[in-house]
Amino acid sequence: MTARTRLAGPAARCRPRTLRGRLSLVALTTATLVMVILTVVFNAIVRQHLQQQADDELHTRAAAVAATVDTRHRPVRVLETPHDAVLDTNVWIYAGARLLEHPASTPPGATLTGTAGDLAARGGRHCAEATAGDPIRLCAEPVGDVRPGAGPTAAVVTAMDLAPYRSSADTLLVASLALDATVLACTYVLTRLAVGRALRPVRAMTEQATRWSVVGSEQRFGAGDRPVELTRLGASLDELLDRIRAVLRHEQQLTRELSHELRNPLARITAELDWWQARPRSTAETRTAHASIADAADSMRTICDTVLDDARADAHTAPGTADVMAVLRRLTARLGAPG
Repeated sequence: MTARTRLAGPAARCRPRTLRGRLSLVALTTATLVMVILTVVFNAIVRQHLQQQADDELHTRAAAVAATVDTRHRPVRVLETPHDAVLDTNVWIYAGARLLEHPASTPPGATLTGTAGDLAARGGRHCAEATAGDPIRLCAEPVGDVRPGAGPTAAVVTAMDLAPYRSSADTLLVASLALDATVLACTYVLTRLAVGRALRPVRAMTEQATRWSVVGSEQRFGAGDRPVELTRLGASLDELLDRIRAVLRHEQQLTRELSHELRNPLARITAELDWWQARPRSTAETRTAHASIADAADSMRTICDTVLDDARADAHTAPGTADVMAVLRRLTARLGAPG
C-alpha cells in the first residue's frame, strides 16, 4: 500500500457522506478562504496606517524642534524657548556630524544614538526602526539649506515608542480573528439549515416515489407549485414510476399468458393418462398415448421457451405469429393415429 493510498483512506472517512454535509463543507471552506484573505489585507492596511500615523507625528515633532535650530549663523546653535522640555524629549539634533543635543536617557554611545546619527548622516526625511527593549521608530528631518556634497546644515531626529501602536494592531488582529470564527460558525450552521430545508421536499418526494413504486399506485407528482429543479425531478420520477408500472403489468400479463398456455397441454396429458389407465390397451394404443403425451410435453417446452424469450426480449420471431403449416401437419397426424 502506497503512502498516497494510506492518506486517502482517512480523508475519505472524514469526508461527509450526505449532500447537506458536503455543501456545508464547501461553503465553510469558501468562507474561510475569503475571511483569511480579508483578515490579512485588513490587518496589513491597519498596521501600515498606524505606522504612517507614527511617522507623521514624528515629523510634526521634528518640524517643531527644527524651528528652534538657528542655521543662519556659524556655528549652528539651538535657541532656548519656554517649555521646550517637551520638545526635547527623545530628540537628537545634529549639526553635520556633530551632536548638539540628545535625550538625557540616551548617552552618545547608545544604540539609539547611533541609529539617529546614521539617519542624520543620510540626509533628507528618512525613518528607521530600532529595538531597545521595545520597538522604537526614529525619523529624521533636515534643517536649513542643503549644501552640495555635504547634505543639510543640521538635522533633527525624533523617536517614538511603537508599543502602543503594536498593541492596538494586535488587539485588532485578535478581534478580527474572533469575528472570523463567529462568521464561519454562523455560515456553517446557516448553510446546513438552508440546505436541509431545501432538500426536505426532495426527501419527501423520494419516500413517496418508493411507496408508490411498491404498490403500483396511480399517483404522480405532476407539475405542482415547486421550483424548476424540483419540477424536473418530479417529471423524472413520474417517468420512472410509469416504467415500473409498465414492467409490473408486463410481468402480470406474462404470468397470465404462461398459465393460460400451459393449461391446454397439461389437460391433454391428464386426459391421455386417464384414458390409458381406464382399461388395458394394446401396444399400438399405448404407443399412441405415449406419442400424444410427448407431443404435449414438447408443446409445453415450446410455450415456456417462447414466453421466456419474449420476456427477455431475445426472441428472433415477430410476436403474435406462428408457422401455421407446421401446426396443421401436427393436427393432421393426430387425426390419423389409431384410437
